[in-house]
Amino acid sequence: MRVTVFGATGYAGAILTDLLVHHPHAELVGLFSSGKDQSSLQQHYPGFHAPTDLLLDCCPPEEAIAASDLIFLALPHGKGMDLVASAHNAGKRVIDLSGDHRLNQPAAYEEWYGFTHPRVDLLKESVYGLPELHSQDIRSAALVANPGCYPTSVLLGLAPLQANCKIKSGSIVIHSMSGVSGAGKSSSFETSFVEVDENLKAYRIFSHQHTPEIEQELEKLSNAPTQVVFSPHLVPVKRGILSTISLMPEQSMTDDELRTLYVDFYKNAPFVKLMEPGILPQTKWVSGSNYCYLGLSSDPRTGAVMVVSAIDNLMKGAAGQAIQNMNLMFGLPETTGLIRSALIP
Repeated sequence: MRVTVFGATGYAGAILTDLLVHHPHAELVGLFSSGKDQSSLQQHYPGFHAPTDLLLDCCPPEEAIAASDLIFLALPHGKGMDLVASAHNAGKRVIDLSGDHRLNQPAAYEEWYGFTHPRVDLLKESVYGLPELHSQDIRSAALVANPGCYPTSVLLGLAPLQANCKIKSGSIVIHSMSGVSGAGKSSSFETSFVEVDENLKAYRIFSHQHTPEIEQELEKLSNAPTQVVFSPHLVPVKRGILSTISLMPEQSMTDDELRTLYVDFYKNAPFVKLMEPGILPQTKWVSGSNYCYLGLSSDPRTGAVMVVSAIDNLMKGAAGQAIQNMNLMFGLPETTGLIRSALIP
């Protein structure tokens, strides 16, 4: 597959490029940044050692799109819509790592992202790119919306219970903790060293843009309206997401019943790993990998169920999942080329 990456100098874009240059069935024909400086990626990331001599922004975007079979966009929200439209009009397949095509309802963009979506037609065509839930649709998709990092950890944690209608309405409470790389490469006061180091903080309570994404996909699983309480937190680590999800099942469940449900649901999911009983996942176990580790526990005293989910926000939460989607789109095994990547140490 001949591929082009827009946004190659961001954290997710750089790791995506690292994975692509080592992928046995991919050939990079274009790399683009937002700086347009025609430097090499190694100048931005000295730890990047890969068999490519492509310079950033070394040709017009239209030329790279025309030469490609697949276009990746790893750009901030709202910055790549014209490129998606151009690629789509040229008959090229697209994987968008931003949130621009994840939500089905145009009005949700006004409420949660603060802008009016200019291409409602593309929203209708886009496929939500969580392979464990939508693999068949992804295979034939022209436009794949790569999921957000928080929703990936949450949806994989909840899908088996939600799909089997075993969750009491209104009982889902999610506490997710993210490393600082989840905020992207652009510097800000809130993510500066002095503000982050030795500090924990909640942010955007009841207003985070990943909330409607989570609810949308949960509703598809159960075919019923679903609301969640979602609390994101910033923690002083570079990479990784840990989501602790509590809920009340429709009927009490033992640990064995809970585990059987998950084993059956994910029996064909190569990147979902269920922890042994009594073990809860940690972010360092998934760092640099495309895995999601899940830990389960039911409480006989209250009847509550707790699911703990760990992913690397830059891999399964972004670049690794994009490669997994590319593999499905081009008829390859999902695991192809998904080596561990720790380009961002």
